[in-house]
Amino acid sequence: MPPAIWILLGACIGCIALLPVIRLLLRRAETRAREAERRARESERLAELGSMTGGLAHEIKNPLSTIGLNAQLLAEGLHEADMPDEQRERLLRRMEALGREAERLRGILTDFLQFAGRIKLAPEPHDVVRIVEEVVDFFHPQCDQAHVLLRTQLPDAPAVVDLDDGLFKQALLNLMLNAVQAMRPSDASAGDAPAPELIVRVNADDAAVEVHVIDTGPGIDPEALETIFHPYVSGKGTGTGLGLPTARRIVEEHGGRLLANSSVGRGSEFVIRLPRRRE
Repeated sequence: MPPAIWILLGACIGCIALLPVIRLLLRRAETRAREAERRARESERLAELGSMTGGLAHEIKNPLSTIGLNAQLLAEGLHEADMPDEQRERLLRRMEALGREAERLRGILTDFLQFAGRIKLAPEPHDVVRIVEEVVDFFHPQCDQAHVLLRTQLPDAPAVVDLDDGLFKQALLNLMLNAVQAMRPSDASAGDAPAPELIVRVNADDAAVEVHVIDTGPGIDPEALETIFHPYVSGKGTGTGLGLPTARRIVEEHGGRLLANSSVGRGSEFVIRLPRRRE
């Protein structure tokens, strides 16, 4: 048999042998196409749902402002009303409770809109050390009120990173507020016990800049540590459960990472790691 025939037969056998492989590849491609189409439909549905819930939240938030304002005006009017003092005090307490709840709900809706909305970065070169100093100076009165000792450990040299300073400050404030809320009141008033501490430290090298937020609170157990960045998960009696997820989202939008380390009874440490250059 001529060599050309052998070559032709070999080619035919090879094509036949490849048919199952080709069929498998086509099936995989078809499956991926269907999955991509499903994800696109799901994304579109979620985007529409997000738009609807955002609009609903705005519609609820505006009347809450009116309710809070009217509660305040009613409380002021009660001071001039002609009624027994005991009745006036009882009504004032109710008006104050109404105002507090309205403000709390407004805070929840604000956090929700912030978390659910799109984050648009406007990054510019900023010195992280300077930003931390500004945030710490702003946050000092809150620590003083909570009887928490606020300390910093900052390098002398600037640590410049491309970031959106407003959003980065928000993420850092969320972490610091979370730390203060996590420290129990008893930690600050247990006789001779040392005051709770909040430490903000900045480390920098050629690859990245790290901001450490360290507290001496009760710590987080391992099971809870796995879910602390999930929305509406909070181990505290206060807060909306969106502070940590929002902080992580902001950091990740900058190409960085937000890590958490904690041991029960030994406090917690949250680390923002920002690359010097984004990938």
